[in-house]
Amino acid sequence: MTEPNPIVHALDLAGYRLTRPRRAVAGLISGHDGHFTAAELEAIARERRLGISRATLFRALDLLTELHVLERLDLPTGEHAYVPCAPAHHHHVVCSRCGRTTEVEDSGVAEAVAEIGRRSGYRIEAHRLELFGLCRHCQAKTRPDP
Repeated sequence: MTEPNPIVHALDLAGYRLTRPRRAVAGLISGHDGHFTAAELEAIARERRLGISRATLFRALDLLTELHVLERLDLPTGEHAYVPCAPAHHHHVVCSRCGRTTEVEDSGVAEAVAEIGRRSGYRIEAHRLELFGLCRHCQAKTRPDP
């Protein structure tokens, strides 16, 4: 028996119709390891002739972001990417070269955010942290041979 797609499951739990295009987008997303862009999904959908319009794709990505199944990343290039997420609050470390994405726990960020709120007088309602660098695999590829 195959594992249920967590994106389809989240849509179902939230009471959304499980339309063919939404299921197709969920399938495209679950096929990715690391972050992906809307353009990448669109190209794969076109290549597979899934019949998903650009508008439908963007509406699905927006909905899945609202449901906290995906998180939108702002890449250093200015491009937007998405990554599937666990519902618990966390942060991301993203490889600048291969796109591998790792969820990381708070590690003291919540305390820093609370202090910023106290000092600024703001009531901080949300925050996110994205760290960019080279993953171990890409670091190994860039090391000179001995």
